[in-house]
Amino acid sequence: MQHTNSVRIGMCQLLVEGGEAERNLERAAAMVRKAAQEGCEIVLLPETLDLGWTHPTAKSEAAPIPGARSDLFCDLAREHGIYICCGLTEQDGADVYNSAILVNDRGEILLRYRKINELTVGHEFYSIGRSLSVAKTRFGLIGVNICSDNYCDATEIGHVLARMGAQLILSPSAWTVDYSYTEQLNPYGEKWFAPMHKLASLYDIAIVMTTSVGVIVGGPYEGKKMVGCSFAVNRDGIFKQACYNEFASELVPVDLTIPPPHEKGTAIADMLRRKGYYQ
Repeated sequence: MQHTNSVRIGMCQLLVEGGEAERNLERAAAMVRKAAQEGCEIVLLPETLDLGWTHPTAKSEAAPIPGARSDLFCDLAREHGIYICCGLTEQDGADVYNSAILVNDRGEILLRYRKINELTVGHEFYSIGRSLSVAKTRFGLIGVNICSDNYCDATEIGHVLARMGAQLILSPSAWTVDYSYTEQLNPYGEKWFAPMHKLASLYDIAIVMTTSVGVIVGGPYEGKKMVGCSFAVNRDGIFKQACYNEFASELVPVDLTIPPPHEKGTAIADMLRRKGYYQ
């Protein structure tokens, strides 16, 4: 496999309407096509983009992976010769998962991840994932997690992906705030940036998160809003950020240099000690 150390990633900050799978998927497909036209080689879409996070239809309208919804993104990836990472509501027998897939440029699902650090209000809707993995691509090793997997109290998930060799972590997300917040405020603050920057600087990796936008209807978060502010971070900090507004549905291309492979196995602990993470 021929490798490249640079890539253009399309952060697709997408309007997601609760329970409106057909409209959401149409918008997602249109944004993927636009990203391909703008030279993006990887497209990153939000968490549960089909039904919306914690929307009650998750219990009745989740779909299998592989299945018609994942096939849509496999077909788009194959048609445009791009990689796609997106969040979908997955049904597997009696269980529903908050899942994400990474599809290669041949339309093959390289990995499927089921969210582990699901918020308590999400337990009514989603079962908890039980595994992590990375995928070998022409850009290097890519890991996938979802939204609150990146909380300060869940950084073990990112550490495991880094220890698996991930040079890039892609994270479909659905960040929410109270309706009273405006774009002049910054409710995320250190909640998001601090843990991701710590991880990126410790391992010299890149992390890209794309969130949905819009007002939430239905479910326990009804009345809150998703305000965007998707961003990409590396060891030097945030180097690309999308608009902060619940109406800011937009494509933001990110030109990224993939960090080189880092230490493996027990050599990682030695590296972390040198950086002061372990005493």
